[in-house]
Amino acid sequence: MPDYNSESFQPAAPIAHVTLRNPESNSEIMNVPMLIDTGADATLIPKAFIERLALRPTNKIFELEGFDKATSQSAVVVLQLIFEGRMFRGEFLTVDQDYGILGRNILNFLNLQFDGTNLTWKVM
Repeated sequence: MPDYNSESFQPAAPIAHVTLRNPESNSEIMNVPMLIDTGADATLIPKAFIERLALRPTNKIFELEGFDKATSQSAVVVLQLIFEGRMFRGEFLTVDQDYGILGRNILNFLNLQFDGTNLTWKVM
């Protein structure tokens, strides 16, 4: 069963590991860490993995706003994201941090159960 991460997040937070694939070259990176964030509208992909896949951003730029009202700019990339045996194709936003964020544009397709007491989660 997937775990929560208590080393990087206080309180502990649910982390998933996904595969990212370049749809043009089919090159892929496995075990990309992603915070499962049911409050995030969109999924954000770490820029370091985008560079490793040699993906070029589209001309689209989105402005992101955090809970603290701070804003930032995010480029858009086209890729394939594989999570729990399902492939999600399309445009994803980028973020400059070590882990990505799985947002509701992916999570709404899944039935997840969070067990915070035992610091685990699973797809039902």
